[in-house]
Amino acid sequence: MKLKVSILYSWFVKTITYFLPNHPVFMRFRGFLYSIMMKKCGRDFQVASTVTINSLAGLEVGNNVYIAHNNVIIGTEIKIRNEVIIGPNCIISSGNHTFKDNSFRYGKSMTKGVVIEDGCWIAGNCSVLGGAVLPRQSILAAGAVLNKKMTEEKSIYGGVPAKKIGEVK
Repeated sequence: MKLKVSILYSWFVKTITYFLPNHPVFMRFRGFLYSIMMKKCGRDFQVASTVTINSLAGLEVGNNVYIAHNNVIIGTEIKIRNEVIIGPNCIISSGNHTFKDNSFRYGKSMTKGVVIEDGCWIAGNCSVLGGAVLPRQSILAAGAVLNKKMTEEKSIYGGVPAKKIGEVK
């Protein structure tokens, strides 16, 4: 029941704050409103007006997190740690579909957690899928698809699927 209420509440927050400008004051206010239904939320959570957050009940966000415009965050086991920047047009999803009766349409949902560790930057147009972990102080390059646990901190990950392509200096 809490999951369904959090989905409706998320829609309500997006609807009533959509026309507020993307200025830090209003983005913090939007983040505060979202935090009311979240599992855990730190201070200075900034959310742009066109972000869609579904399933607030399972979302954990640390301190000083910024989510840019046109992002979609959907799922019940998502942890975004401290000082994370998520660029525009990204999708973070902890859910996936399974195959049943020759179709993905009738398969049950499968959930795997997503963790974005401290100090990470997810560039624009990225997808972060269930089971993915982006290690501390790492960058996910623009357009990348992260679908598994990465382990090397201070690294740059890119490509489809994402792999290590460099180091943060």
